Amino acid sequence: MNRKPEIMIVEDEKLAGRAIIDNLKKRGFSAVHFETGEEALVYFGENPVDIIVLDFKLPGIDGEEFYRKVLEKQPNIPVVFMTAYSSVEKAVRLLKMGAYSYLTKPVEMDELNHNIDKILEKIELTEENASLREKIRENISIENFIFDSDKMQEVISLTNRVSDSGANVLLTGESGTGKEVIANLLHHGSKRKNNKFIKVNIAALPETLIEAELFGAVKGAYTGSVENRTGKFEEADGGSIFLDEIGDLSIDLQAKLLRTIQEKEITKLGSNKVTKTDVRLITATNKDLEKMITEGKFREDLYFRLNVINIDLPPLRERREDIPGLIDLFIKKYSTRENKEIDSISSDALSALTKYDYRGNIRELENIIERGVVLARKEMLTLKDLPVYINSEGGSEFDISDLDSSLSLTEKLNIVEKKIIIKSLRKHNYNQTKTAEELKISESGLRYKLKSLKIEKN
Repeated sequence: MNRKPEIMIVEDEKLAGRAIIDNLKKRGFSAVHFETGEEALVYFGENPVDIIVLDFKLPGIDGEEFYRKVLEKQPNIPVVFMTAYSSVEKAVRLLKMGAYSYLTKPVEMDELNHNIDKILEKIELTEENASLREKIRENISIENFIFDSDKMQEVISLTNRVSDSGANVLLTGESGTGKEVIANLLHHGSKRKNNKFIKVNIAALPETLIEAELFGAVKGAYTGSVENRTGKFEEADGGSIFLDEIGDLSIDLQAKLLRTIQEKEITKLGSNKVTKTDVRLITATNKDLEKMITEGKFREDLYFRLNVINIDLPPLRERREDIPGLIDLFIKKYSTRENKEIDSISSDALSALTKYDYRGNIRELENIIERGVVLARKEMLTLKDLPVYINSEGGSEFDISDLDSSLSLTEKLNIVEKKIIIKSLRKHNYNQTKTAEELKISESGLRYKLKSLKIEKN
């Protein structure tokens, strides 16, 4: 927030209101106090107000009526209610309407200060994200950029704060969580946005060609090299380079990359000539690099060079609030492509998709919706359009009453056991050792269950 936040206190007890005002002004805030809702509404209609601290019981219009009138003009304004114990039930009702919190009287200043600080953090986060969204609209078109969850708000806020830095960034997280999207945001939100942004997927390159691909090569440096080759670091000079799947880089090339980072120069394969290069380095991995260091598979000194700033992307199962928005996005995308008029999803299908754990994250969700749109016969996606495992195995919650009553007890127990095992397998990316540990059975016992229950990796 570029200006000092304006806090309004509506409290009919003069001494209590004065104490709150003095406390806020000592902390450097701008604050005004009104003893009636009517006076406060007049001021609110003519002046910017960022936060309201509101007594529930007021002469004239009470706190609830005042709050409703405020919401008509500023629907998202954060309001902290002050209430006596006897009115707590009413305060809870106001929380459901959107109030930020309530405090019981007499109000403890430390508690009030904590609430104000959390609100200001949220306001700052919202403004940062609005700024980044504007940068995105101006500079880049990115699909799948949907977020409402607190975890993704934090990721985007951190991305916004470091995008204009020259520091190296390491993006971590499971496959399909959107690391390349964040890499795009980092480059296009920086001063380098008008220069090249080069992307290299290490895992997609033959190991024998990675060195030439990254650092370049002179004619005759390797079999089939018939001309000089410009490497990606040289090509990205002045801009940014994104090395995806950095955990797949060999130990030998890790040493050469470390030298490139330290000296800001490259040496082409087959040459002794040194070429200066100026790039912003962004790397990504879904591997545990710290574990690889202990195993001798990744250089610790390189890790610390890459991991100046770490942005860890949460899996989709930890940001379920974002799933409905992503579903809408993918329905529109694929219904347009397929020339279909699908514009909604049934409640049971939405519920199943929201509960599913998504081992493949956003990429898996997109594939599921694409498949559903292709197969759909109606203008609404239904449970029948989704893969059978979404409803039968994917949910985080399970109601035993949903089972067919004609099944025997043994059959019902097998279904429940299968669901529990599949959920644990997906949680641990089908690592049987970790799954067995969580389920408190031996690995041989787990393998027997997988075979007897006919559980295969989806």
